[in-house]
Amino acid sequence: MEPLKNYFNETLIEQTAAIFSRDDAGFDQARFTEIATDGLERLELKARVEQIMRALDATLPTDFDVFADRVLASLHKSEDPSGEGLSFDGSGLMGFAAWPVTELVGKRGIAEPEKALPLLKEVTKRFTAEFAIRPFLVSHRDYTLSVLNGWVEDRNRHVRRLVSEGTRPRLPWGIRLHDFVVDPTPIMPFLAALRDDPEEYVRRSVANSLNDIAKDHPDHVSAIASDWIQGAGRDRERLLRHACRTLIKAGHTGALDAFGYTPLDGLSCALTIKTPHVTYGEALEFEIDLKGDAAGKPLMLDYAIHFVKAGGERTPKVFKWKDTKMNTSRLSAAKRHVIKPITTRRYYAGEHLVEVFVNGHSMASSPFVLEKPE
Repeated sequence: MEPLKNYFNETLIEQTAAIFSRDDAGFDQARFTEIATDGLERLELKARVEQIMRALDATLPTDFDVFADRVLASLHKSEDPSGEGLSFDGSGLMGFAAWPVTELVGKRGIAEPEKALPLLKEVTKRFTAEFAIRPFLVSHRDYTLSVLNGWVEDRNRHVRRLVSEGTRPRLPWGIRLHDFVVDPTPIMPFLAALRDDPEEYVRRSVANSLNDIAKDHPDHVSAIASDWIQGAGRDRERLLRHACRTLIKAGHTGALDAFGYTPLDGLSCALTIKTPHVTYGEALEFEIDLKGDAAGKPLMLDYAIHFVKAGGERTPKVFKWKDTKMNTSRLSAAKRHVIKPITTRRYYAGEHLVEVFVNGHSMASSPFVLEKPE
């Protein structure tokens, strides 16, 4: 797959220049192109976006009202031209081609939110202003929140998604919204209002925001899941499972309880290590045998490998395994885990440990020896 940075190439820059020249004969195409293409091949994705933004900043009118008119005239005629964001034929800015414009609106309009936010609303219909709106939430929090409140029921799905995605406390690539990391209360009404949005695209954004919040307020999000799951349809349950994915992986008992993964009294677990000695690059194999009165009850099986570190201590890493049910009073399951080179972990020889969890509760553990090849 071609790197996304290559999307911002000379052809896109030439098409962008032509679009702005179409409604402004005085637009300096040559200067814009010179700035935008300077050393382009050496730049990574965000640096290319920023350089095109600087080229627009140097060539578009400085008066914000005139600038806003130029931006509006440059946009694709459709208010929802592409769900993919990579189709761009030069007829009007859309998809990733509009990204530099959102950045420039944020830069130029930060002192005039009453003018900049309506402009971002129009641009987000063609791409997304989720990054550009965040400085406004920092510098003009209450005003921006009041504007977003009026967009919750907008007919355009991209505008509704901007409400949830733009306010995410820990949006990847975006500046962190520290106020909402500490206290997400101001954005919770938005998430509640959008939880049953007809668009999966919007509901997934709500889930991602809740997952962000769960990293700092796990009990709060598990309580929301317990509340919202009552009478929930399939779409909302899917949203909540995605929202609680980090909590579920961590075995947070409140989140597990919300989805019915409750402690099972009287359940026993026998763990058998099939490969007590594992050579680096090969697979650890183990199996479990569950017994107890849990027929028909949901079971979430996870396991942790307690890896030996350089100093000899062990640190656990949890892995998802199986979401199932016990159809009788007994359930057996086997697992094969290849211990192979990865960039995020260095392996050390020694006695490691496997630990099995059922519905977030530790049920059994057993050691195995990892041997490094000579």
